[in-house]
Amino acid sequence: MKYRHALLAVAGASLLAAVTTTSPSLALPSVGDARPQVTLVDAWDRTLQIGAAANKPILVVYEDSSSAKQNQALKDELAKLAKSGKYKEAITLVAVADLAGYDYWPVKGFVKDAIRDESRKFGTTIFCDWNGAARAKIGLKRGVSNVILYGRDGKVLFAHEGAMPAEKRRQLIALLREQVGE
Repeated sequence: MKYRHALLAVAGASLLAAVTTTSPSLALPSVGDARPQVTLVDAWDRTLQIGAAANKPILVVYEDSSSAKQNQALKDELAKLAKSGKYKEAITLVAVADLAGYDYWPVKGFVKDAIRDESRKFGTTIFCDWNGAARAKIGLKRGVSNVILYGRDGKVLFAHEGAMPAEKRRQLIALLREQVGE
């Protein structure tokens, strides 16, 4: 009986350690990290490979429904920049919706319709991460807004998770301007 209790204690401690230990694959990418090979799919089933975009900066904004408002101020600033065709053509915006948990019939069809409507409304394609694979491959935290800027060389120039303070927004906008050549 003592042996069984000892095994249960060890198993419990191991489980606790596994759950509470931060995995390196869940760490926000660091400046200088290479852009991962990730394939995203939009609501029309078109694909985008973010690792394959050569010589073009990519701004990834990855959110779920609960975190979509966290960086509204940044999105408003990005919308102002996008009015200049220069930014729309020089930088690839990759908006990704974390839809893990919605990948089953008939819900997936309803969600695709909603994503298509949102894409039209905002004038940008919204890509879908149906199972969290893209989130895991990029190394993003679930439940918060994640913003990553990859430079022309495919390396991380900027990465942030959660609500972005004004100073960090200014830093990101300055990096975007630099990438466009302003």
